[in-house]
Amino acid sequence: MAFRKAVKGTALIAGGAIATVFGLSQFSQYRNKHGALGQVEAEEGAPVRKEHLPSREQQLAALQSGEEFDVLVIGGGATGCGCALDAATRGLKTALLERDDFSSGTSSRSTKLIHGGVRYLQKAIMNLDFEQYRMVKEALEERAHLLQSAPHLSAPLPIMLPIYKWWQLPYYWVGIKMYDLVAGSQCLKSSYVLTKARALELFPMLRRDRLVGAIVYYDGQHNDARMNLAIALTAARYGAATANYTEVRHLLKSPDTGSGRQRVCGVRCRDVITGKEFDVRAKCVINATGPFTDSVRKMDDQEVPNICQPSAGVHIVMPGYYSPDNMGLLDPATSDGRVIFFLPWEKMTIAGTTDSPTDVTQHPIPTEEDINFILSEVRNYLGADVEVRRGDVLAAWSGIRPLVTNPDSKDTQSLSRNHVVTVSDSGLITIAGGKWTTYRAMARDTIDTAIREHNLKAGSCRTMGLQLEGAQDWSPTLYIRLVQDYGLESEVAQHLASTYGGKAFEVAKIAQVTGKRWPIVGKRLVSEFPYIEAEVVYGVKEYARTAVDIISRRTRLAFLNVQAAHEALPRIVDIMAKELNWCEQKKKEELETAKTFLYYEMGYKVKTDQLTDSSEISLVPSDIERYKKRFHMFDKDKKGFITIVDVQRVLQSISVQIDENTLHEILNEVDLNKNGQVELNEFLQLMSAIQKGRVSGSRLAVLMKSAEEKLRRRQAIPVDRSGGGL
Repeated sequence: MAFRKAVKGTALIAGGAIATVFGLSQFSQYRNKHGALGQVEAEEGAPVRKEHLPSREQQLAALQSGEEFDVLVIGGGATGCGCALDAATRGLKTALLERDDFSSGTSSRSTKLIHGGVRYLQKAIMNLDFEQYRMVKEALEERAHLLQSAPHLSAPLPIMLPIYKWWQLPYYWVGIKMYDLVAGSQCLKSSYVLTKARALELFPMLRRDRLVGAIVYYDGQHNDARMNLAIALTAARYGAATANYTEVRHLLKSPDTGSGRQRVCGVRCRDVITGKEFDVRAKCVINATGPFTDSVRKMDDQEVPNICQPSAGVHIVMPGYYSPDNMGLLDPATSDGRVIFFLPWEKMTIAGTTDSPTDVTQHPIPTEEDINFILSEVRNYLGADVEVRRGDVLAAWSGIRPLVTNPDSKDTQSLSRNHVVTVSDSGLITIAGGKWTTYRAMARDTIDTAIREHNLKAGSCRTMGLQLEGAQDWSPTLYIRLVQDYGLESEVAQHLASTYGGKAFEVAKIAQVTGKRWPIVGKRLVSEFPYIEAEVVYGVKEYARTAVDIISRRTRLAFLNVQAAHEALPRIVDIMAKELNWCEQKKKEELETAKTFLYYEMGYKVKTDQLTDSSEISLVPSDIERYKKRFHMFDKDKKGFITIVDVQRVLQSISVQIDENTLHEILNEVDLNKNGQVELNEFLQLMSAIQKGRVSGSRLAVLMKSAEEKLRRRQAIPVDRSGGGL
């Protein structure tokens, strides 16, 4: 039965491939011609690109000037910034308002892939769904554009699909080859089949029993928040008045001179930082607010039905040793029918995503249930010698994907996987749905609609071939110049080059001297990540206004390791305070807000939930006695708890020095009731959680074990953080 089903599926895919060859070849010819023309337009016909990036204050002044804009975009995610860039490069007077930070929502919480969607192609062919096929085809074209427009922020990534049943090999091979075929001349690299031995050589962590072989195909990967920011900054350089932390309060309307109907003519907005309110007038207002689409539509018409059906997707980050440096993994059919990606990213490993209905919120929170689901699926594909531990989750987040129903469709109950552009009776244009990869095409369709509906004078789209912020002077060897010219560490130089592209030199110029022989400049925010203090200063120039902006979107520290982000916060706040003239009260507020963000939105809460007052102590008697002896080495007075003084006394006896602030942090990780001391019961709970794999990288556990060995053997004690898992 399984074999017949596979043969039937393979035949369907093969038939679909043959049926689309002619149309695909025609499309490829058109695409190549259109892309070439677009590049010429981007170079010759677009407005002048400003060398100097306007400050946020200058952007706000432009918004408050009283002049009428041609286009005003609400929403600073990928789609909204894409609309602003498209409009600005056509010569339209453009404004963009974002109530939070650029990319603060869904656009920074993706799987980090630039892809057409293998699963969508499978559904398109099996269900004969032309809309999904068209979406995949468009996404693959846009994938190539995105990789070319920001090569410093993106790169092709090979992804392995392991095969555990012989009949799956031809089935998936035909499907993946179809994916290559639809990409046509924009195919990144041709897919190929691997033997079992070769698959294990390239992905040694893979489960080997019953493994038949593997198929490898290519998609793109990017730094999503930095890509979103690059689009926003590029739009600003082309003259768009872009402002984050500027909230739309309500829409402005005026009667149309011809029909007498009320037409949207601008917005009333508020600078979230200062509280000042003002009006911005525009001929056309575009709603590009992702999951918040319906809230803006209801500003226009309270009676309009909702079109957005939000879906939550949770991702987790684990240490880099869980995956090879340059090979991802795809689980095409999880236990509940979903797809899980397991990918190297920023020298860590990202796994996700889930897909479940949710309410729309500015602060989505990852749940323990979703984290454990992802871990369970990961265990199914990794070898028995790789222990997948809950404690190795370094960060976790939830993003809200705005699936939409098309209000212009007869079947309004069916979800559209493609994007939808609608125009209300009052002229409000809404762009919703779609995916990260197709942001440019979505923006193009939206501005085309704006020009048509509002009689704006502008030419055709000019963003095909347009290079984004940092791409113009980037090269794969740029980091070598940074090392040679400025004395940066090689790892830091590579990070700056891949984050800022040609603008990396501007960051290097303001990097502080370390006072060491090497590196000469570039003080790290935390020892195990290549982020340096100069990036905080530069981040303020990139419109960062809160500590959360820095740890989550200007750098990606919060997405990589929440404990490291937590430790970097005080220094980040100090640097921002100097740049933005914060008072002491403001510094305290920023620190608390950022800690709350890490606690709830980035998985710190689910970390602390692994070790609570109600945690079980499931240790055998011999282990309990062993850990008690270790504890009493520090608790000489038999008080039943240990303090910083106790730890310092033991460390002094073995000639080891650790500064008091670090010791506070180490004890605070285990101090459940936050009374400044660690009780015996808390220590036993910690050791029990470590044995179960719920907690890893506890510095107190490592320190106490090392101290015990040192007293016996007089060896050095390592005190660096060992992963900092959740």
